[in-house]
Amino acid sequence: MAPGLIEPEPAVAAETQHSLAALTASYSDTLCFYLNGTRVTLDTADPEVTLLEYLRGIGLTGTKLGCAEGGCGACTVVVSQYNPTSKKIYHASVNACLAPLVSVDGKHVITVEGIGNVKKPHPAQERIAKGNGSQCGFCTPGIVMSLYALLRNNEDPSELEVEEAFDGNLCRCTGYRPILDAAQSFSAKKGGCGMAKANGGSGCCKEKPAANGAGCCKDTADGAADDQPIKRFTPPGFIAYNPDTQLIFPPALRHHEYQALAFGNKRKRWYRPVTLQQLLEIKSAYPSAKIIGGSTETQIEVKFKNMQYTASVFVGDIAELRQYKFEDDFLEVGGNVTLTDLEELAQEAVKHYGPERGQPFAAIHKQIRYFAGRQIRNVGTPAGNLATASPISDLNPVLVAANAVLIAKSLHKTTEIPMAEFFKGYRLTALEPDAVIAAIRIPVFKAEGEYMRAYKQAKRKDDDIAIVNSALRVRLGEGGEVEDCSLVYGGMAPITVAAKKAMAYLTGKKFTDPQTLEGVMNALEQDFPLRFGVPGGMATYRKTLALGFFYRFYHETLAALNPAGAAIDHDALAELEREISKGAKDHTVGAAYAKTIIGTEQPHVAALKQSTGEAQYTDDLPVHTNELYGALVLSTKAHAKILSVDASAALAIPGVVDYVDHRDLPTAQANWWGAPACDETFFALDEVFSAGQPIGIVLATSAKGAERGRGAVRVVYEELAAVFSIEEAIAQGSYFDHYRFIHNGDVEKAFADPDNLVFTGVTRMGGQEHFYLETNACVCIPKPEDGEMEVWSSTQNPAETQAYVAQVTGVAANKIVSKVKRLGGGFGGKETRSIQLAAICATAAKKTGRPVRCMLSREDDILTSGQRHPFLARWKVAVTKEGKLQALDADVFNNGGWSQDLSGAVVDRALSHIDGCYKFPAIHVRGRVCKTNTVSNTAFRGFGGPQGIFIAESLMEEVADHLGMPVNELRERNMYASGQETHFKQELKDWYVPLMWKQVKEESEYARRRTEVDAFNKAHKWKKRGLAMVPTKFGISFTAIFLNQAGALVHIYHDGSVLVAHGGTEMGQGLHTKMTMLAAEALAVPLDNVFISESATNTVPNSSSTAASASSDLNGYAIWNACEQLNARLAPYREKLGKEASMKELAHAAYFDRVNLSANGFYKTPDIGYVWGPNTGQMYFYFTQGVAAAEVEVDTLTGDWTCRRADVKMDVGRSLNPAIDYGQIEGAFVQGMGLFTMEESLWARSSGQIFTRGPGAYKIPGFRDIPQEFNVSLLKDVNWENLRTIQRSRGVGEPPLFMGSAVFFAIRDALKSARGEWGVQGVLSLRSPATCERIRLEVGDSIVKRAEVKAVEGERSWFHSDFFRAALSKDGAENAAKIVRPMTSSHFAPTTYVGYSRADKNVTDELINLQRINLGPTKAKIMSLEPE
Repeated sequence: MAPGLIEPEPAVAAETQHSLAALTASYSDTLCFYLNGTRVTLDTADPEVTLLEYLRGIGLTGTKLGCAEGGCGACTVVVSQYNPTSKKIYHASVNACLAPLVSVDGKHVITVEGIGNVKKPHPAQERIAKGNGSQCGFCTPGIVMSLYALLRNNEDPSELEVEEAFDGNLCRCTGYRPILDAAQSFSAKKGGCGMAKANGGSGCCKEKPAANGAGCCKDTADGAADDQPIKRFTPPGFIAYNPDTQLIFPPALRHHEYQALAFGNKRKRWYRPVTLQQLLEIKSAYPSAKIIGGSTETQIEVKFKNMQYTASVFVGDIAELRQYKFEDDFLEVGGNVTLTDLEELAQEAVKHYGPERGQPFAAIHKQIRYFAGRQIRNVGTPAGNLATASPISDLNPVLVAANAVLIAKSLHKTTEIPMAEFFKGYRLTALEPDAVIAAIRIPVFKAEGEYMRAYKQAKRKDDDIAIVNSALRVRLGEGGEVEDCSLVYGGMAPITVAAKKAMAYLTGKKFTDPQTLEGVMNALEQDFPLRFGVPGGMATYRKTLALGFFYRFYHETLAALNPAGAAIDHDALAELEREISKGAKDHTVGAAYAKTIIGTEQPHVAALKQSTGEAQYTDDLPVHTNELYGALVLSTKAHAKILSVDASAALAIPGVVDYVDHRDLPTAQANWWGAPACDETFFALDEVFSAGQPIGIVLATSAKGAERGRGAVRVVYEELAAVFSIEEAIAQGSYFDHYRFIHNGDVEKAFADPDNLVFTGVTRMGGQEHFYLETNACVCIPKPEDGEMEVWSSTQNPAETQAYVAQVTGVAANKIVSKVKRLGGGFGGKETRSIQLAAICATAAKKTGRPVRCMLSREDDILTSGQRHPFLARWKVAVTKEGKLQALDADVFNNGGWSQDLSGAVVDRALSHIDGCYKFPAIHVRGRVCKTNTVSNTAFRGFGGPQGIFIAESLMEEVADHLGMPVNELRERNMYASGQETHFKQELKDWYVPLMWKQVKEESEYARRRTEVDAFNKAHKWKKRGLAMVPTKFGISFTAIFLNQAGALVHIYHDGSVLVAHGGTEMGQGLHTKMTMLAAEALAVPLDNVFISESATNTVPNSSSTAASASSDLNGYAIWNACEQLNARLAPYREKLGKEASMKELAHAAYFDRVNLSANGFYKTPDIGYVWGPNTGQMYFYFTQGVAAAEVEVDTLTGDWTCRRADVKMDVGRSLNPAIDYGQIEGAFVQGMGLFTMEESLWARSSGQIFTRGPGAYKIPGFRDIPQEFNVSLLKDVNWENLRTIQRSRGVGEPPLFMGSAVFFAIRDALKSARGEWGVQGVLSLRSPATCERIRLEVGDSIVKRAEVKAVEGERSWFHSDFFRAALSKDGAENAAKIVRPMTSSHFAPTTYVGYSRADKNVTDELINLQRINLGPTKAKIMSLEPE
């Protein structure tokens, strides 16, 4: 049967129907709960809907769908209930996308709409909105609800509790700093230390003996410690938070008696027992019934693995399974205690038993603290965690190492299962089919002589699954010999596994003997003989972590024993800890030039609507009568012929209405699209060139029906050879027909000069997923006349959407109206790729004559929408011995994917930014676009600029190392001076990078901190700090000249209100805010008199996409132009009625004189007109500039790191709105930091499909990844004499993104020190992103060397992204051409595959299992590819 195809048959097998029916005959079939204070009764509940689907289905659209896997927090709601564990009312933040509807019976569900609205907001909503904590706003309701839950549970939260409250929420826009600032206004104290023991740290310096009289780090200059508590405050002008006025817990629920439930339909039935006896009876009657506690794993299986559980049993309301008891020798906890409760119980157990005997509970608490997000911990349970048998569970190693025992119960017996015997194989356990885990018995340790620690390393600290975790325990006898031990690891095998050889060796040895450490390390190597191509990759890194964890444990234990003369490696003991984050901004920056409105700090105009859930996004639009839902049928092969497509099985499913593909277009030509090259199809024809390429769309009366239908479409493929990496494309000559170069000066002369030194290198930079919180969405509404259609799309490009929808529907553009209310983030990902979905939906709407809606799942969005382009550059630099740059020659390649899209323009901009901020007297740079069988890469914030500047800064770092010169000295010697020309011959005017460089150096106290960092590194073996500064200049203008234009339409109404329309779209960047400010200033009206409703092609035609950081410049001047026209018409009335006359009075007078109160404005950027080849003309209107400094601390034993401080200064001219600009800078910096450090895209070699297709595997920075101290300022007190933009402001959206690379280069600085510690020779060529894996393996210490896993002949890495480095792992001696040898047809014998539109089931299972396991990318020792 096809995956997802459900036939109408009984949900329960016939042989068990009778017994189940008898058991559940008395069960109720009615759900009863409260929703925002109102009682709700459902006696016909759909058993397949989640809480999120129910809420959105009844019109509560404030709760958003961001990922459907509980990884982003956009769907967060609060579920209040009486907690049978704590015996208190608990307000749980919950992922509504995972919660089954049955789970809220007897509880109070609170959504963002329930706590406030624009007229009467909750203080949390108001402070986040007015504190500039909402940009695109799609994540804001979830963040508000996480804060609301914290405040309901704790009226006086500490600063740490506030900061950790958002560990299950993500935001892609703000950089988190303003959200935290707003949230901290509710905290009870200021000045708390994140390292304090009370906060889960190793101890604040106040709690430790002062080293050399150093005292407290928070001591003020006069020596007084800043430890005075400051009570929670209400910012001036804000609503005070009064806990007594909050939505009450319904009195009826205080006495609610849970009744057993049984309800469902033919496809699925739910059972909700309320006693353990009822549960055991159900399991006895139907052993295969799926037991569900928090549904955190099950919903993933249903959504992404197409698992169908026809009988599900919700056990979250069985009070017996949520109890605990402290015994003399053990703690027994119910199997269904939530992880949040277990977290608190663990702390209580440490207090109860004492720190020595309570070590297992300290380990449990440590692991749970970083176990997923709070929303998951609020519903997840230890029994569920154990039963799923995940090989990277954070709890399992602790329980195994502690010799915990599971109490398993079935109807007729109780069994004790030692944890060491529980896991039998991948996802297999010793639990009998009819049994459940009733309790867990965790032994208490001896009073002395027993030691235990737990460790975990993940891609991201918060809310991430482990790469490797472990729990290590030893029990020592009186003589110091090891009597017993447990060395248990996750992530090293298909199950949680004990290192048996190491344990056998360790037992009986004297622990303090140095030979013991070496012997265990040798044994661990034998315990984990990972092969190079191990599933999930990262073989060397995982093995390094396994050894490193024991090394740390050994020295931690040795330090606790503290024997005389022991060589304790003190620097290996502590893990990295964060302070409570903070930041500073200069809020006086606009004082010198602010006008009535322009130049003042104003919150985002829609922020309050976004915070209350009232702001509408595309999928929030009310459902139309007769509307259909679409689900894309996507290719599952990277490159293949399509032999046949059969949708008959899909069309047989009830609710499925139609299947649409290329045959439904008006002409064959209508299928082709793309800008600037029309080289791709909306629907695949007879060949697919990438996994995720659309083949068709299934239409159904419900979204779930469409999903089921698309899963039943049968596609037969013949697989063809595929190209994935830039290196493969270069080897095969696989390029698009795009070649550009910039040649200025005589490079050959410089290279031939014997007085110059010549250095070569290769710079590599990975791509980046946009990860906007709102995926691409579209609603197409056909009209009954003339082929008209209204298209609501989450696009940055309404005009091009209009043009292509007209094309696929066979009508003129004037029949199509393309509209955008707002986007939940864009970042370039919705500039062109959104058009694909709109055109496909429009084709379907045209064919059926019915409205069609489609919002892509996160998985489908990543599969179809493209990414930032990966880049590779081979460069050669000539420089004098004194460090004066003479010439640069470079070949630059980007990975365009399977179609060209905007890849040519991206590589062009990279070429124009490859000089960075430095003067090269001679440059010759060339750019090519590689054609591969990956998703078509596209625009992303920076559009090639960050890649070009990264090449510049990388070569500066390496050249400085070759010269033995501090890199900042090299930068300063070669930094452009005002009036100099770039390599494309554009004079630098209003050039303030040197000034900002000086200011940032002084304000960040760079010289002092450089000395401190060097001293720290000399004193520490494993912890290393790094410090870096980088400048940036970013050209503002579209490089396609015709796009540098904009139109606007301004209406003035009788009541004096003003309606503005312009060609830009609002996607969180504050464009509408700035535009309303400009109109209000120009017309001299209050800001709230001006309104922008939407962006639409029937008000402003032929608009350029909202991109290139030029939208404020273009649209702002167009609006200003329209307002000037209106002011000219109103001038006589102002003169007649006086200066104090209101706009209402002026408009009335003008109207009755028949004066036009509507004006159309227009603007086009002057002066620009660069010509490629001859290298003539002006490329950019101006440059936005900036400088950033960053300091990091790296734990080189694990690769973990934290950014201790970042200082960013940007020149944005005369800011139109400093608050908006600060938000753009902070958000761009953090997004850039993610690009250069943790965000890594991976493709599975087995299928050619992208592996990192959701928050479970792809990690963007979270709240606690941002700099601990984050200072942002704008350049002020200078003149911008040559800046001719609107109000002399500069574009700010893209330029700050590169500033995040300061963190990357600070990591590189730390690694240089680490490599020096271990005697590693040679210049470090660090590839971006600098993931924890790359960081660890570049250290080059003895642990890495002994853990290195080499590829055997013919062995390949698990992921395609590792093709090149894997091949070079064999001592780096192979010839590059041999390594990336061309693939001929003999390498890929044609194979016929019968697949399904979602993915071949075995491949899907493999991918999803790995995605949940997160075994990560393959990593061998990185070697440099020298240029030819």
